[in-house]
Amino acid sequence: MIKVLLINPENPTTYWSFKHALKFINKKALLPPLGLLTVAAMLPEGFEPEILDMNTDKLAEDDILGADLVFITAMIVQKESFEQVVSLCNRLHTPVVAGGPYPTSLYQNIRGVDHFVLGEGEVTLPRFFADYAAGRPKKLYYTEEKPDITKTPPPAFHLVDIDKYNCISLQYSRGCPFNCEFCDIVHLFGHVARTKEPEQFLREMDKAYETGFRGGLFVVDDNFIGNKKRVKELLRSIIPWQEEKRYPFELITEASINLAQDEELLDLMVKAGFATVFIGLETPINEALVETGKIQNLKEDQVESIKLIQAKGLEVTGGFIIGFDSDPPEIFDLQIEFIQSLAIPTAMIGLLMALPNTKLYTRLKEEGRILEDATGNNTHHAVLNFKTRMAEEKVYAGYKRVLETLYNPKYYFRRSLELLKRFPAARKKPLFRSGRKLMPTELRAFFRSLAVQGFSGYGRIYLAFLLKVLFYSPKLIPFATLLAIQGHHFFLITRESYPVQTLAKRENLDTIKAWNKNQIANTPAGRYSYQSRDV
Repeated sequence: MIKVLLINPENPTTYWSFKHALKFINKKALLPPLGLLTVAAMLPEGFEPEILDMNTDKLAEDDILGADLVFITAMIVQKESFEQVVSLCNRLHTPVVAGGPYPTSLYQNIRGVDHFVLGEGEVTLPRFFADYAAGRPKKLYYTEEKPDITKTPPPAFHLVDIDKYNCISLQYSRGCPFNCEFCDIVHLFGHVARTKEPEQFLREMDKAYETGFRGGLFVVDDNFIGNKKRVKELLRSIIPWQEEKRYPFELITEASINLAQDEELLDLMVKAGFATVFIGLETPINEALVETGKIQNLKEDQVESIKLIQAKGLEVTGGFIIGFDSDPPEIFDLQIEFIQSLAIPTAMIGLLMALPNTKLYTRLKEEGRILEDATGNNTHHAVLNFKTRMAEEKVYAGYKRVLETLYNPKYYFRRSLELLKRFPAARKKPLFRSGRKLMPTELRAFFRSLAVQGFSGYGRIYLAFLLKVLFYSPKLIPFATLLAIQGHHFFLITRESYPVQTLAKRENLDTIKAWNKNQIANTPAGRYSYQSRDV
């Protein structure tokens, strides 16, 4: 039996990590590593998988020494931890097999990996295993083929302790019909939204249900509604499944803003148990939307579109970007006004980043404006990797002011209260779309929130928010508590960003990078890496 250790590198602390919010519910990480769980399910007979997620468990030398092969994946934002793990495997003479978004995009720049299995695993993994069994595995396996994912097996959830995670995750489709200049999804997964069969997805929901987990289920598609006809078929299948089991899952996903123009789709999503949808709004500047090819956001008024979605009972979380060539000098004030008017508490405001293999990267490289590789982290300790039209000092200073304003408790709780007021009457019922009772973790979170936030520096604003919700609709208190806990994370992250966001000049980038490196150098893999090589 060949033992395969599949490692998910550590994610840096960012707005998206929800590190400080997870402490309220005693969870270690937001999501299990779905890619590795799927790869583990694809291993042929004779291979014994074990998963180690560095976001929930520490990596030790014995873990590496006990494996015949180490499989590692990563997004670009996990680059530092990825390199540390590879360095440790090299030192312990354990072969490394790498795949996933970061290796697929930048494998030419990566050292220490024995075998790259790139592109979509349904195509390249069987080729690698066939060669490995024959004793002649190659250095590189790569494909641009976009496979039929109806043959993809369900994730091997039994390989992780699901209780360590806040949400469980599944994938329904790959690919997106749009072609935004800054996005690398089309390069990785193509323009055509390839979908699973409804029966197949329901089997995966059954697998998730069998773990005993109840709560948030994140459908991780980059654009869940990329094929509206097929997704409506799926939703019509999910509805009776949820009703039969009394809605064990509250569904979360990502979609494009044209969701607002399809009322039937919205109604089906709500009836199927969707509660939250992430949408890339990016900017209130139409010229910037044209510049980046975000044409879907130009067809209808963005503020009114978000109101339509919220009025159906869906919380919208949003992505916003600063750093477009067409950003006017007043972009920082305009973004603040825009986000407040949208009533989006979870607003992920980032600096524009030129990712490899995007149209943006190609254009900027031709213009001689690329300064360095992207870190993949455009929100927390973000560093511009290209020469902006606006003076860099102004971009950093303005961006810092946007974050400090929007994640000032006064502004945050104002957006949160407005969101709750936009919800329909159905969302204000005691059991929103379900017969599920409050779970013990939710009750603990509420009392911990009162203890921590009620006596914090913003305690009066927090308590005033809860009182307003109590008078407006007592049945919204659990959701209001969730927003408050998330807000606590955002407030702390914004404060932690200070050492970097105040460094505005490029000559300080070495200081920024050194500061960031020190944040993760205390992990076992990090200590080994910094002792053995210059990362």
